[in-house]
Formats: sequence, structure tokens, C-alpha cells
Amino acid sequence: MIKNYKNLIFISLCFFVAQIVFAQQDAQYTQYMYNTLSINPAYAGSRDMFSAVLLHRSQWVGVDGAPTTQTLSGHTPINEKMGVGLNIINDKIGPAKETYVDANFSYSLELSYDTKLNFGLKAGAHLLDIDYNSLNIYDITDPNFQASNIDNKISPQVGLGLMLYTDEYYVGLSVPNLLETKHFDDSSNASESVAKERMGFYLSSGYVFDVSNDVKFKPAILTKLVTGTPLQVDLSANFLFYEKFTVGAAYRWSSAVSGLVGFQFTDSLMLGVAYDADTTEFSEYSGGSFEAFLRFDLFKSYNKMVTPRFF
Repeated sequence: MIKNYKNLIFISLCFFVAQIVFAQQDAQYTQYMYNTLSINPAYAGSRDMFSAVLLHRSQWVGVDGAPTTQTLSGHTPINEKMGVGLNIINDKIGPAKETYVDANFSYSLELSYDTKLNFGLKAGAHLLDIDYNSLNIYDITDPNFQASNIDNKISPQVGLGLMLYTDEYYVGLSVPNLLETKHFDDSSNASESVAKERMGFYLSSGYVFDVSNDVKFKPAILTKLVTGTPLQVDLSANFLFYEKFTVGAAYRWSSAVSGLVGFQFTDSLMLGVAYDADTTEFSEYSGGSFEAFLRFDLFKSYNKMVTPRFF
């Protein structure tokens, strides 16, 4: 009972502090290396086949109202120069639900025989729903809780990205959202709060080392910078054995350590899971975070994959 009470206090504070300062930013992923289209539109078409990823993340397991995220993304080349993709993201925390739908386009320049530079553009919409009635309010006369519900408030989304890559490495830079959109700017709301999504910069890179004929090693890094928030750095290292089994670990700076496991069932189908253990004082109340994804690749009959791409 005491634990649930603490959980409720924590989620309420997180939500209303976020409401006063700025809205929840882009969804967080531990297995970002398999979900790159969600953070960089330049990734569209880069796998040279149709590729789709379904991902679910439950953050802070055991905490009432903790964030959960579902992502469905797919992309494909349409010719040697261009690729297209689609992202659908559902992100929920407490009484707030955000849905992102965006289309992605990339254009590729061949810098050398095995090096390409992709330029990416995404455009779409963000839908926000907030149900204040779902809160367990201690004092219903508190003016901070008198705001009207928000139903399907639509905001535009525009993003840009670059990605330089070969079969061995990649470096990407992206701004998933160029627009600083206010979500709570209606002065008729009793809460009179102002929140907005701020521009974020993502820098990602990875390199694949051939340790032996049967073992590949890929370190990767993702750095995220959003105005007004601390710098976020994710470090990961994965080993691929016999083109089938992947195992690795990750560290989110001053936040969490993670274990990652993946299995390539067929040339077309891969399953991956990850578990995050908090390294902060909040670990006393949380059971950690869990993430799972399923990736499906569709090949042309004359272009079967000899060895699976590691990114």
C-alpha cells in the first residue's frame, strides 16, 4: 500500500512538472540500433529491402501510470537513389497519450563504391490526448486539476536527417522535430500552464568489427541533446554469433544499465529483447524497464541476404 502511494506521488509530480515546463519529448529506446527510422528519416531504404519493425517498451515496470511505448515502422527503397518509410508511435504516461504518424523520404548520394550519404526528410502529425478524469485527485477543488480534457489536439511534425554509411559503419545526425509546438497554450484552461516539444538533436554511430568468421562485434553510441534538458548518452556493444544469435549490453549515462539479446530465426525474421535496470535512487520503486521488438525483412527472390546486416 505504501509503495503504491509513493508510486502515485511520483507519477503525479513527474506529469505536472512536465506540464509546467515542457511536454514529454520523443520516446526513449534501448534497442535504437534496430529502430533507427524512428530517430532518423535518412535511414529510409538503407537496408536495400522492405523492412518493418514492431516494438513495445514498458518503462519502470510496477509503477502506476509509468510510460509505455508502441512503435510500428516500415521502409523500403523505391529505386537506387530514393527510399520511403512510415512511422506510427503511441506513447502513454499517466493521463497523457501521444500518437505520432509521419512519412519519411530519403535521397542517396554514392560517394564511392561502398559509401553512401543519405539525406532524409519526415513530415507528419502529433496527436495529444489528456484525460484528467483518470487521475486519483486528493483535493478536487485544487485549481491545478480543473483543466478541461484535451482530445486529439493535432500539431504538425517536420524533421531532417543525414546518414553516412557503408557495410561496416554508419554515422547519423538528425533533428526529428524542427517545430517547437505548444500543447497547453489555451488561456481558458484553469491550469494556465504552457508546455511545448523542444527541438532535439540526435547523433548516432556504430562500427562492425569482424572478430572471426563466426563472430562480429558492434559498438554503437547515441547522443541526444534537447534544449533545457540534460545531455543523454547511450553506449552499447553487441556481439553477433554465427549470423544468428546476438547478445550485448548498454549503458545510459547516469540512468540505467541494460542487457540485450536477439535471435535471427530466418533470413526474414528477427526477435530482440532488452531489460534496463535503473542506476538511480528510483530503482527502489521500479522493477526496471522491458523492451521487445520483432523485425521482418522482405527480400527480392534474386537478392537473398547472404549474411544479415548488423544495422
